[in-house]
Amino acid sequence: MEKLVSVIIPAYNHQDYIQDTIKSIINQIYKNIELIVIDDGSKDSTWQKIKEMEQECKKRFARVHFETKENEGTPGTLNKLLCSADGEYIYIIASDDIAKPNAIAKQADFLDKNPDYSLAVANNELIDSNGKICYWDKDRNIVYEKTSAKYLTFGDYLKKQKRIDLNSDKFGRYDTIYTGNYIPNGYLIRKSIFSIIEPFTNEAPLEDWFLMMQISKYSKMKYLDEILFSYRWHDNNTIKNNSKMGQASLKTLLYEEKILEDIDENKVLPDVLDVKKHGACYKKQGIPFIFELWTYRKGQNKIKIIKLFNLPVFKFSK
Repeated sequence: MEKLVSVIIPAYNHQDYIQDTIKSIINQIYKNIELIVIDDGSKDSTWQKIKEMEQECKKRFARVHFETKENEGTPGTLNKLLCSADGEYIYIIASDDIAKPNAIAKQADFLDKNPDYSLAVANNELIDSNGKICYWDKDRNIVYEKTSAKYLTFGDYLKKQKRIDLNSDKFGRYDTIYTGNYIPNGYLIRKSIFSIIEPFTNEAPLEDWFLMMQISKYSKMKYLDEILFSYRWHDNNTIKNNSKMGQASLKTLLYEEKILEDIDENKVLPDVLDVKKHGACYKKQGIPFIFELWTYRKGQNKIKIIKLFNLPVFKFSK
């Protein structure tokens, strides 16, 4: 019997895309799904577009919960979504992306067979604002011919930029995620992991990177080497704002360092303790903007960049 999967969608100002996102969940070959969508105070007609899908969704899903509220940001919205979820697995999808019809089935099958893993994810194709498959040049500008593309998929970009083999045992390890997020979109997560990790918070505004760091402290992740997700690349992608991303990354990392200080060392995986003790080697492909700040002070704490084998290293000191 299929385990219940809770698909949760934090929606905000995606009136042009939200119905396509919901339809991609309706079209899943996996049957036992509940759908939970919370509109975070959108200023456009996103909520109206969600409500238009309600009757169709009630015919398809085991349970449907649609809600709108005042804007509070993605972290708070995700926490509310998780509190409403009854499924054994959680599937998180942004309100402008699309899941392939077999995405949940493939990832749930892996987690069913591998109880020591808490997350399964696969490669992402790239689509434009109209849903057309596209690729990236070296600067992540959209191109439509493979011959002029530098990156054919999001997984291709992550592999080349982060210099990590997504199919290796290093995938999803804390010591590799700490230097920057490289987990693709469209992940299925074992809900039980949320009972032991830190909740989302505005103190860690890069919620996807923060979530991956929390999961990787306690469990393993698996990359499935096939395209099961469509990542939409359009003018309003937050990742395009380098200044905003830099500030959010630094704030997220500082909050993570606070968590590391008080972590129960008997419960986490060994590489977490290595990072806590020695820091993590800086990689240009990870978070270079953080190193524009050689010292960051907050209260009596500060992050210093020291040298280890001629590489800058994070080390949190008092």
